[in-house]
Amino acid sequence: MKKLILIIFSFSVAIGQLDNITTITKTGTTAAQFLKIGVDPRGSSMGNAFTAMSGDISSMYWNPAGLASIGKMETIFVNANWLAGINFNFTAIALNLGQNGVIGFSMTNLSIPKELVRTVEKPNGTGEYFDAGDLAMNISYARRLTNKFSIGSNIKYIRQSIWHANATTIAADLGALFITPFKNIRLGASLSNYGPDMEMTGRDQKFSMDPDPINEGNVEFVNAMYETDKFPIPLIFRVGLAGEIINTDKNRLSLAMDALHPNDNSEWMNIGVEYSFAETFFVRGGMTTLFRKDTEEGLTFGTGINYKIGRSATQLKLDYSYAAFGRLKNVQRFALGFKF
Repeated sequence: MKKLILIIFSFSVAIGQLDNITTITKTGTTAAQFLKIGVDPRGSSMGNAFTAMSGDISSMYWNPAGLASIGKMETIFVNANWLAGINFNFTAIALNLGQNGVIGFSMTNLSIPKELVRTVEKPNGTGEYFDAGDLAMNISYARRLTNKFSIGSNIKYIRQSIWHANATTIAADLGALFITPFKNIRLGASLSNYGPDMEMTGRDQKFSMDPDPINEGNVEFVNAMYETDKFPIPLIFRVGLAGEIINTDKNRLSLAMDALHPNDNSEWMNIGVEYSFAETFFVRGGMTTLFRKDTEEGLTFGTGINYKIGRSATQLKLDYSYAAFGRLKNVQRFALGFKF
């Protein structure tokens, strides 16, 4: 039965890839691209194959149902120098309420350094500066319905801004995680970023014009505004399998595979592994965007350590990941967290 599940999983992805040969991928047609950035070193170092992994606060991004497995309380602080000198930050906290489930809050921020405002007349700068940034604020809830099945959801506020213009929307994520009877292999699925379109508005779109420049005596200037198009946000459906190849008292080796179907690209697969020694030292690796054409992403790897503070049950968590981006060089993530 285990082999049958894996065959069906691989076959469905292969069929999707064959179908995409003659379809339009819609690459570059959605707003809020920062929502597709893997937020934490653990998941990103495993090739972004984290939908069926459980027991980590970062599950609120990959699959909110996995949040139901955390202990009393957990926090994480992530920083990364994203591509082209962009700064990426992720902060999250989650609290286990016992039989009432788990609640969490997270904030994702993407920002660029201030740049000179340049025009055709003043290519060296007007003396003004502009900046741009993205923000997502997320409230999560997850609950175990049985000891084998969990569900979770997110409600998020999304904002993109550049100089005096911005766009906002509200979106939702849904997730489920099931522990199968076959050697505790986990099956996870999530739908991310379901919400209305985004449209840029603000004073940068305002201008004055003469509605009738030929005739005199009428209104000389009328305030008007450029109408901008609306763009959808990146809707992503993930389905994943994860399980342990080795699972002893001291050693654990987990294997995870994800298949993704986005609304702005072709389907692809991610695969990752995590080795743990005594649940204290971790080594991770993976490959992302398998079978997707024209991708710069690929190999990922990382490490981690969970250090128990004194005689308490509190753990300090340090994680690092490296992700290759081809001609765009690489992205390195660092995370500091606490587990209570």
